[in-house]
Amino acid sequence: MIRSEATGLLLIVSIAGKAHATVQRTLLLLFRLGIFAWACVYLVAQLRVDESSVLRASLAGGGLFHDVPLSGLLMVAVLMGVNWGFEAFKWRLLVQPLERIPIWKAVAATLAGCSVSLVTPNRTGEFVGRVLYLRPEQRIAGASLTVLGNLSQVLVTLVVGTFGLLLMVLLELPLPVRTGWPLGAVAFVTVLFTLAAAVLFLFPQLLRQLLDLIPFLRRFDRHFRVLSEVPRSALLTTLALSALRYVVFTAQFVALLLLLGADVPIDHAVLAVPVVFLMTTLVPTFMLTELGVRGGVALALLQPLGGAPVVVVAATSLLWSLNVLLPALVGSVLLLFGRSRTTTA
Repeated sequence: MIRSEATGLLLIVSIAGKAHATVQRTLLLLFRLGIFAWACVYLVAQLRVDESSVLRASLAGGGLFHDVPLSGLLMVAVLMGVNWGFEAFKWRLLVQPLERIPIWKAVAATLAGCSVSLVTPNRTGEFVGRVLYLRPEQRIAGASLTVLGNLSQVLVTLVVGTFGLLLMVLLELPLPVRTGWPLGAVAFVTVLFTLAAAVLFLFPQLLRQLLDLIPFLRRFDRHFRVLSEVPRSALLTTLALSALRYVVFTAQFVALLLLLGADVPIDHAVLAVPVVFLMTTLVPTFMLTELGVRGGVALALLQPLGGAPVVVVAATSLLWSLNVLLPALVGSVLLLFGRSRTTTA
């Protein structure tokens, strides 16, 4: 009698487990379908609504790309792969204590995260897409490590952008905000954000404590413990990879400005482009405003340096299309057709 009851109980548990896994797979499939549909809607919305789209800019320029060497554009496109390759290596390094994953899976996870980030402010939600490639029990810890990796990229952007802004002021290059309290306010906010990012990244146990201050996250503290265990060598390597990635997409932007004939001196462009990235990092953006904000900031900083508006807008839009939109569309396809991980191993 007891044996038969035990057998029945095991059968019920087995059925319940399979049902739970089926529900998980169904929810993940719906999530992936939603992200894929949203990415398609996003593409159409940007091309139809945003006046700064690369299509409109190229048409307004009267054949802007006719005289551009194809080899130069191919070089910029190749750098897109290098850019996301560095990001994939960085994420793979950070999650290695949780799960050893091949580089192809790290690339797929990175692109999937890019697609999810389209629907979040300032593209902050990319960790959601990435952790789907980890075992379920490692996803919360993986999300916290992804946030740490993103923080390293923000830190590099803030530091280099601050130096660029300082040099532009010292060299008396034209700025949208030249003197007085507005420039002081920008400098204060930038320094404050930079110091906060540096402290949280270099001492990730403080990031763990900060997460614990949020009531609904407090119950996940055991998963956040991994932040206190990241070795200093991994932090420095992560920061170095973020710096290399920053060099790549800065070189892409400067190259596009030169290829399209923006008439901005290269030394001025090298100083101004980091300030563009700095300002777009500090300004909150949402799905339908991101490209407009990027184009507006780039115009405000590069047009006074001699950049033709249509060229600046086209370079900004093309860079965004290569580095954000195209990877996001690829990532949405990977999410749609990727295999869900609903079991522990």
